[in-house]
Amino acid sequence: MSIHVIGVDAYALGWVGVELRDGAFGRAVLAASLYEIVANSSGAAVIGVDIPLGMLPDKWRAADTLAADQLGPRRGSIFRVPPRQVWMEADFAAANRLCRDLTGAGLSRQSWALRPKLLEANAIWERHPGLLFEAHPEVSFRTMAGEPLAYAKKTWAGQARRRELLARNGIVLPDQIGPAGQAPPDDILDAAAVAWSAHRMATGTALSHPSPPEENNGSKIAIWY
Repeated sequence: MSIHVIGVDAYALGWVGVELRDGAFGRAVLAASLYEIVANSSGAAVIGVDIPLGMLPDKWRAADTLAADQLGPRRGSIFRVPPRQVWMEADFAAANRLCRDLTGAGLSRQSWALRPKLLEANAIWERHPGLLFEAHPEVSFRTMAGEPLAYAKKTWAGQARRRELLARNGIVLPDQIGPAGQAPPDDILDAAAVAWSAHRMATGTALSHPSPPEENNGSKIAIWY
């Protein structure tokens, strides 16, 4: 039986997904919402998403600190996820104040900018906990390489290295991928790396930060790779 999985990355105009069948590239898709990708994912064993899934009530998540510690020069690609209440605030100023009250540290504007997509993804995750899981492309690439990557994902050298790692693991991205080719190259590479982790998830070989995952109200919070 064919193993069908999807890796999804958020980008400026929506979401880009890379589908794998038996670990090899199937197709790439663009969607305005994650709901759209999930609704058209019939037959997918799992969907990996490069966005935080699960927040704790009053502290930072262990997953983000542990993942960042593994990434060396790429650790800046991980942002710490503040407590759930922070995301419920109406604006950045209020969210930043609450984050400081609860954790002793402020919230970055970069993190706050992800709020709409984060809330969308978490709503789907809570509804379909066995379908969605959280992955992070830099953690996936670091695992493929066996070491942190030297070059950032937006550089020529960084993209060549990431494409090479994917190909070495059976994911050969064609030059022509249809409408999804309108997405930035680094986002397509990220989605493919998340799809690699999704295949590992579907085959029972994925690992996680932390291991075992943190638990909160029955939900398991971890970055899988």
